[in-house]
Amino acid sequence: MSASTAGGSTSEARARLLDTATRIFYAEGIHSVGVDRIIAEAQVTRATLYRHFKGKEELILSYLQQADHGIRGQVAAIRAQGLTAADTVRALSRSIAEGIQSSGFRGCAFLNAAAEYPDPTHPVHQAVLAHRQWFLETATQLLENADCVPADAAGRHFVMLRDGAMAAGCLFDPALICETFLRGVEDILRTGPASTPAPDVTPTLSPQGPSDRSQSALG
Repeated sequence: MSASTAGGSTSEARARLLDTATRIFYAEGIHSVGVDRIIAEAQVTRATLYRHFKGKEELILSYLQQADHGIRGQVAAIRAQGLTAADTVRALSRSIAEGIQSSGFRGCAFLNAAAEYPDPTHPVHQAVLAHRQWFLETATQLLENADCVPADAAGRHFVMLRDGAMAAGCLFDPALICETFLRGVEDILRTGPASTPAPDVTPTLSPQGPSDRSQSALG
């Protein structure tokens, strides 16, 4: 998809283009941003952009792919902590809540992209659906590990709560939204073993930059 340096690493110009597009796409929307502005703010030439990306659509897909990779990495890091199944779900939920409360939060990058590209056959919409299918399957597996039954319904419930928190988090008091979200997750976990204790669900803040926000807008 992109040109690389002789050593095989992604070129600095490509990274600068993608970082610039990520920042602007997330903050202002995709359709409202033209390639001329991205080129200007990334301080590259038009030829450089087209050497790394076939056009704006490929740049958008790379933006979403980068966000997807970031979220998968966050989930993998949480799983690697060796927590109990229920606490793994809680840690994932707290990560979502921290993202919602971060400076400049503007909702879920994937839901935002789907709203701008509603055609289900469009490559951007397809990329959103692929990410969300993975996230649903991941949440369902985590809840199944926590003995939530039925796990498929618990997974859909979790994703629905997460989507609602993402949408409301940039419209209302994010702290209250996150408190409601985390309590909702505890309700889901109660469909598992009755002996599972419910910890304090007050979220902690973890400020993140624009690129991290798009990647931590889980799902």
